[in-house]
Amino acid sequence: MIKLYKGGAWLTKGQEPVSDEPGLEQKYHLGKYEARRNTIAYSILKKHNTSENMDFLKLKFDKLTSHDITFVGIIQTARASGLERFPVPYILTNCHNSLCAVGGTINEDDHVFGLSCAKKYGGVYVPPHQAVIHQYAREMLAEGGKMILGSDSHTRYGALGTMAMGEGGPELVKQLLGKTYDIPYPEIVGVYLTGEPAFGVGPQDIALAIIGAVFSSGYVKNKVMEFVGPGVERLSVDYRIGIDVMTTETTCLSSIWQTDDRVKEFYEIHGRGQEYKELQPEGTAYYDGMVYVDLSTIRPMIAMPFHPANTYTIEELNQNLMDILDEVEKKAKISLGENVPYTLKDKVRNGKLYVEQGIIAGCAGGGFENICDAADILRGKSIGSNEFSLSIYPASTPIYVELVKNGVLADLMQTGAIVKTAFCGPCFGAGDTPANNALSIRHSTRNFPNREGSKVQEGQISSVALMDARSIAATAANKGCLTAATEYEGIYRKPAYFFDGSIYKNRVFDSKGVADPDVEIQLGPNIKDWPKMPKLPENLLLQVTAEIHDPVTTTDELIPSGETSSYRSNPIRLAEFALSRKAPDYVELAKKIQKGEIAREQNKIPEMQVPELEKVREQIQAVYENMSWENTGIGSTIFAEKPGDGSAREQAASCQKVLGGWANIAREYATKRYRSNLINWGMLPFLFTDKEMVFAKGDYIYIPDIQEAVKKGKAEIKVFVIKDKLYPFILKLGEMTQDERDILLEGCLINYYKLHI
Repeated sequence: MIKLYKGGAWLTKGQEPVSDEPGLEQKYHLGKYEARRNTIAYSILKKHNTSENMDFLKLKFDKLTSHDITFVGIIQTARASGLERFPVPYILTNCHNSLCAVGGTINEDDHVFGLSCAKKYGGVYVPPHQAVIHQYAREMLAEGGKMILGSDSHTRYGALGTMAMGEGGPELVKQLLGKTYDIPYPEIVGVYLTGEPAFGVGPQDIALAIIGAVFSSGYVKNKVMEFVGPGVERLSVDYRIGIDVMTTETTCLSSIWQTDDRVKEFYEIHGRGQEYKELQPEGTAYYDGMVYVDLSTIRPMIAMPFHPANTYTIEELNQNLMDILDEVEKKAKISLGENVPYTLKDKVRNGKLYVEQGIIAGCAGGGFENICDAADILRGKSIGSNEFSLSIYPASTPIYVELVKNGVLADLMQTGAIVKTAFCGPCFGAGDTPANNALSIRHSTRNFPNREGSKVQEGQISSVALMDARSIAATAANKGCLTAATEYEGIYRKPAYFFDGSIYKNRVFDSKGVADPDVEIQLGPNIKDWPKMPKLPENLLLQVTAEIHDPVTTTDELIPSGETSSYRSNPIRLAEFALSRKAPDYVELAKKIQKGEIAREQNKIPEMQVPELEKVREQIQAVYENMSWENTGIGSTIFAEKPGDGSAREQAASCQKVLGGWANIAREYATKRYRSNLINWGMLPFLFTDKEMVFAKGDYIYIPDIQEAVKKGKAEIKVFVIKDKLYPFILKLGEMTQDERDILLEGCLINYYKLHI
């Protein structure tokens, strides 16, 4: 059972949460505002807030971390903005481009770049195959009561008492330049765990159940999830970690858990016992919402394509198989279109669903306990010699080594499973891409359209369902027939874990915070600087170059993952892939209108490059006589109902900017991090709240006095769509800080810091 409280809730240690109602403040002799201070989250945020105002936070983080499809762009941006040394520990891992077979030398060129930067600026460099980013952070970086900012959206270490956030690269740039992470104080939502998971139910099952309960309503969107209650102590630390990492898929801002002796033991195992800190809510705490989870009621789950919130119990799926598959196929048409054939019904044989692939990998699935339990289910069995395959990626080399020592990997490999090194590829489409029309079950973080590596634009389509490692193993034991782990009747041996820290000591470069300015940065031929970006002009003329009406548009659709990751050190080349899987003509259209802006900046006539601009200009000047190309920038915009769910990758915004984009228009933004990425790249995050569309793809939108509107912080802006004449409508910018407005005015974060560093 999962229950969402309709309002706030009070929690006193040793008692169940109480729904807020009149009179409780008097009962507890405590006001809500004061009681909010008793949460774990408040104490950590207060410690890291550099302002005197807790209603609006200016946070400085203790550590930063990035992987090899983000750290090049981050460091290049910081270098262009005046970086001299890393002011806090900055850890560069290499777990995304370590097995990509695309791009010649460019993946390893990025790695060499990262190592040279770690030496020059005083950072830590974790070579390829050593660990996925988040497992290294758990083993070596997390500390009780501290905060970590990462450029990967699944930066979540709350189960270890570390409040961590995943944001776009520009937010890390701010930290590298001594600036702060500025947000209004977030609401804190309690997640009260009670009971104990049933035999065979794993952390992914709990996580998917929570995601399914909260995602669609936005119950925890941009809020902090605080895990408390008697159920916590009944979970191993590996188990808690497996739930915690998936909180990103709820669209929450961050997470934090109460800690106990089990967490203390985790730190001690990893030789860092001194980093443990006991964290508990103090006295009576007030939460802005409460998710009540009875762990004993959760059954093995499956998230069907194409979202982690598309959840069912495996039992429910098997009992209503054809009906649910029909619903999935209907939803697929929204994301894939009518022209792409897609079915899952062909996988039903004798009333059972058969899958073609199983994957246990990455920060969610590749943990020691997950793999050991999977091995117990599979030991002595065979995965078969037909289509079904099983791949397992331990999340770090220390985990890998221990699994070798205790014989677990041998047990798995004898079944026909393949064991690989620490790599995030299956999670973002760069490894183990299934065959066309195949269905893969994965203990990983996401199953968005095309995230498994297929290319709809080339007629290739496969899909992913998310499951727990235990049910994946049970399915593998049945040679691909979908099976819940609760059908396994054996035992879980639960071997002890022994961490060998010498593995990292022998291979990881750690500057100990000492920079060496004499080191020359190694720049491969694909590593390019950001192009020059102009300031926000007085007025804007934007062409709508893409129109997307999906309920949610993910960052995977805004800029695909997979093989494109190899080009993320080259902004120009990467931009060629923008919206390629959602709006294939977007790049062509954006480039076409960009030619007008390039001509304008060169004091040439834009109409010579884009002839249709002549008529558009004349229409505008009939109403606004002072409009001219000297005071009016030309560019593109896209419309999407709810863009930005998923990855923190800044390239979802920066690629549009590189192609001449000036804005996004949306009903709402799926995540705070995507909206922040837009602002940091000088993109106006417009909101359009009218029920009916008044503009369409191909239309021009004229925005007079936009520069002045941003300067004055106007909430609403009168703009015009140009058809037979100018038709007015309203766009909104939402709340912004002064710094955010200044960044927009300067054209991007790089420009802003050139003036303010």
